[in-house]
Amino acid sequence: MKLTTRQRAMIDFIARFRRRYGYPPSIRDIVNGCNISSTSVVDYNLKILQKMGLIRRQAEISRGIELVGTEETEEGRISIPVIGQIAAGIPIPVPESDSFAVVTSDENIEVTEDLTRGRENIYALRVKGVSMIEDLINDGDLVIMQHTQTVDNGETAAVWLKDQKEVTLKKVYMEPGRVRLQPANRTMPPIYTQPDNVEIQGRVIAVIRQMD
Repeated sequence: MKLTTRQRAMIDFIARFRRRYGYPPSIRDIVNGCNISSTSVVDYNLKILQKMGLIRRQAEISRGIELVGTEETEEGRISIPVIGQIAAGIPIPVPESDSFAVVTSDENIEVTEDLTRGRENIYALRVKGVSMIEDLINDGDLVIMQHTQTVDNGETAAVWLKDQKEVTLKKVYMEPGRVRLQPANRTMPPIYTQPDNVEIQGRVIAVIRQMD
């Protein structure tokens, strides 16, 4: 089967994106980068490329696209600890500790090395709630986190609310005199709090979806 112009453009974009950023693009990245009308069109063509043996996909991972026959496919896998759950909804208490970084884990998940992009201090949390569903983070999914205490405006982070001793998964926006924790669910209101009441526990770098 011969590649269409669109499919060849998608292959080229995936390769360029991977070289530039060190990790694969998401479907939304391909939509924007290739000027394609919708995610469903991208998904349809990715399925064709997969059947042709040109890419490999991990459907449960948001950036689980690999080009076949390139050095990307030679990378190994690493084990990441799943150290607890996090609320994507109303904040929930965290047992015994205000920091995920000190929690030990009996559960681990394997991911490809390129998913973590060579970062250190990587861990996973299981999502509880639906406040981030418009960012394709659903109840029961695993979010892969990098431990950090700072994030850029608009990044999705695990946020510790000191006065409530609770943690939540939200987009973080620093505003004059306050912090806005924004859900990705238009039916839910944002949380407003003081900057000194917030401690960033980590940023989301990938999502592993819970398959039905």
